[in-house]
Amino acid sequence: NLENISLSTDGMEYHPLHPFLPEKCRVLFLGSFPPQRKRWCMDFYYPNFINDHWRIEGQIWFGDKNHFVDAERKCFKMNEIIAFLNEKGIAFFDTATAVNRLKDNASDAFLEIVEHTDIEALLKQMPKCKTIATTGEKATTEVCAYYMTESVPSPNHQLALKDGLTLYRLPSSSRAYPLSFDKKVEAYRRMFETVFT
Repeated sequence: NLENISLSTDGMEYHPLHPFLPEKCRVLFLGSFPPQRKRWCMDFYYPNFINDHWRIEGQIWFGDKNHFVDAERKCFKMNEIIAFLNEKGIAFFDTATAVNRLKDNASDAFLEIVEHTDIEALLKQMPKCKTIATTGEKATTEVCAYYMTESVPSPNHQLALKDGLTLYRLPSSSRAYPLSFDKKVEAYRRMFETVFT
């Protein structure tokens, strides 16, 4: 079970969720940091109801963008999501474990990272995982800095990191990102097809 471990000191926020690391993980999604709790509709990753991550996954895996959506309660079906991710082997965490939020919003541009995630420590718990997927510029830049790569992939591109580990940069699932839902679905689908075939 996930539990709220968020603490705040002098404006600093610690990550409010434990890493979600299925034993047979094949791909690790790394974002930047969760939005403020007032924007959550569930206690899990991508908790903002107007973020399309779970609609994208619903469309790809079930042919229905509302597969994980509880329209009546305006939230996502967290238990179904967790069961699905455990079955498929899809992990989630973020590239920051503590941040200062410089403005009262969810924008990556106003996140100051105080503590960086030890990505290798996560991967050691999932020996079958050879793919990291990032869903935004800040997360991608953080992963590239962690692995000291000379280049940062643009959206819809990949980069070899080390020892067979590959980084896929996906378009953000935020509706603020200027790309159609269908094109985001196709980008995520290509990554999943590469990982799971």
